[in-house]
This record gives sequence, C-alpha cells and structure tokens, in this order.
Amino acid sequence: MSISVGINGFTFHSPNRQKSFKTLLSSQFINQLQVNSLFPRALPSPPPNSSKPFKFIREKLKPISVSSTPTFETPKIAFRSKNPKDINVLVVGSTGYIGKFVVRELVNRGFNVIAVARERSGIRGRNGKEDTLDKLDGANVCFSDVTHLGSLEQSLGNLGVSIDAVVSCLASRSGGVKDSWKIDYEATKNSLIAGRNHGASHFVLLSAICVQKPLLEFQHAKLKFEAELIKEAEEDDGFTYSIVRPTAFFKSLGGQIELVKDGKPYVMFGDGKLCACKPISEPDLASFIADCVLSEDKLNKVLPIGGPGKALTPLEQGEILFRLVGRKPNFLKVPIEIMDFAIGVLDFLVKIFPSMEDAAEFGKIGRYYAAESMLVLDPETGEYSAEKTPSYGNDTLEEFFERVLREGMAGQELGEQAIF
Repeated sequence: MSISVGINGFTFHSPNRQKSFKTLLSSQFINQLQVNSLFPRALPSPPPNSSKPFKFIREKLKPISVSSTPTFETPKIAFRSKNPKDINVLVVGSTGYIGKFVVRELVNRGFNVIAVARERSGIRGRNGKEDTLDKLDGANVCFSDVTHLGSLEQSLGNLGVSIDAVVSCLASRSGGVKDSWKIDYEATKNSLIAGRNHGASHFVLLSAICVQKPLLEFQHAKLKFEAELIKEAEEDDGFTYSIVRPTAFFKSLGGQIELVKDGKPYVMFGDGKLCACKPISEPDLASFIADCVLSEDKLNKVLPIGGPGKALTPLEQGEILFRLVGRKPNFLKVPIEIMDFAIGVLDFLVKIFPSMEDAAEFGKIGRYYAAESMLVLDPETGEYSAEKTPSYGNDTLEEFFERVLREGMAGQELGEQAIF
C-alpha cells in the first residue's frame, strides 16, 4: 500500500487497486505505522518561519577525512531492537537514480518505508504520480516538496506517525551553483529538521567520495551539511548518523558504450591514466546504505565505499569495452589543457554575463572528473589510495558493460549528467 500526501491532506494508494477505501483505512498498514510509536500523534509544529526557504551561505569548509571521524561514544538507539516491519524509515530523494534502488532494498528487507517524492519526478519532471507509485512499489509514497520545509513538515504531520530513521539520497541533478546549494544543502537540511521533529534518531546521508578534495560548489554544499550533521550528533547523544561516500556509479562510466559498439573511438583525457576509481553498482550501493540503518559498526562514521576488484583507469575501462565488442582498441586522447582553456574562457565570460555561472561550473565539473580519482585520499601522503578504498558487493563493471551491450542503457539514462 502507498500513501499519497499533499499539502492539504492525504489519500491512500494500494498495489491492489480493487480494495475499498474503508478496507484501506482498517488495514494492517495503519496499525503497523503506529506500533511502538516513540512520539505522540500530536507532533511539534514547524517553527513560525519554517515555510520560508533557507538563506544559504556558501562556506568553504575543510573536508572531513575518514581519519578525522569523531570517536565519541555511539549510543544504542531503541528502534534497532525492533522488527524491521515496525521501523519507519523516511527516504528523501526516493525517485532519484540511487534513491529508487535504496527504496527497493529497504522494502525487500521488510522495513516500513515512507518515500518522499515530488508530484512530478524524474528527468525534467516526466513522471507523474502514477508512474512514481509504480516505481516505488511496496513503499508508502508521500508527495511533498523537500525544498520547502513547511510543506514537508505538514506532509509528515498528516501521517500522524513517528519516524525512526531518515535516509537521504538527495543530490543536485545538474551540479549547477544554485541547484547544488538548494538540494545538497538546503533540501537535505530540511529533511534532517523534519525528520528530527518527527522522532528520527538516525540519519543516513548519501554523500560523495569527491568531497575529500572540494573544488566544486556541490562539494562545498555537501560538506557544509556533513559538518552540521556531525555537530548534531555531538550535541545529542541520542542521535546518530552514517555518512556514505561512494566512488563512481556504473552508469556514470557507461556513456561511451554505444559509441564504441558503433565503431567510434573511446574518448579519454591525457594518457587515460590521470585518474582511477573502484566503481560500485547501484544495487550494491543500495545494500550498503540499507546496512547503515541498523548496523552499529557504521554509526557516527564517514564511510567511503567502492565496488569489488581493482581500481580501474579510463584506459583500462576502454580496454575492457573493446575486448567485449571484439574490436581492436581505438582511443581518442584529448589533452586536458583543452578543458583548462575552455574553463578560463568561461570564467572570464561569467564576469560579464553572470547568467553563464552554471556553464562555467559544468566545465569545472568535467575537468574535475577527468583528472581526479574517485578513491580515498590518504591524509598522510596526500595521494589517492586504491588499497585504502573499501570494497563492497559482487557486481563488476565488466558485467555491467556486457549487460548494456546486450540490452542497451534503458533505465540507466545519464540525463543532465551526461558528459560525452
């Protein structure tokens, strides 16, 4: 069954569309949500000005390294002793690329999942309510707006239940300057505030391993929220967090599969060895994030995570792809200096045309991923370390390439994140 919550009230949706509304109201779902509620139904009202968006300040924070993770004692939270079906997990960013996998994993593990979604979701809002309900099958869908704290508070209040844990998979779709601060900081903080006001004692944050070396706006936005999340746990020993910093996703490395399949060269910067990563599949990452809800060994920690196997450079990724298509490797090597020149031009133009701010930022994003490894940055050496980047899961990039060559990129669309 699913709940669809709007600003003015809520309605119920069921996978079994033949059930009557009366049946839905008396269903086990209502009882399940209210069992062992840690807080009364009369939940705190949002602050007087909570309906107004945050005024963010762009702060350049020092990155939080794994070695500097706080070591204060982590409490045992009451909800972890309950059966998963009695644990209410709020998922924000549920319709995003990773969020969909996380919702599915949590549902499969038996948690009572409340998935927050916009009324129009997906790339450029192409999915309506019915599409969202189908994609988040098994979860209780709450239609609301995470960028508007007042709306989110009211939507959760309409449910009349407490939240045990929040899982945030929010991320800017474009990486643009304003969008990064609106989503990676402001909306994520809204989720923390609303979750805490409704009883949440644990927060799982999907961050990114690249915040270790912050040069981009979305990295600074993520770091600002990470710092505030850690401070929240330091000041309240009844609250915990898990910050998950994954390496590259499979889909972000799949943009050239069809090109190579069609006989085109594989494009890479420099000699193809400027950077490396230990890519992780979306289901494996979702499984790791779900582990963080109950695993006490993941409390109050920054958790970098990669997939199985060795770290792969773009050159090695291309070699795998050519071997799978049965072609002799054909690489197009692009000097990284070309991007430096383009960024310089864009930075100059932004001073004249401020509206080009995002275009300049996109150039910097492309440059960053072309040269920086998605591995743990060793604070002692200042170098990226494959050995210090933990591995998790079973899915390999080669298996992903094989599947896409057979079935195409359906469901793996890069959308606004495409570079090539």
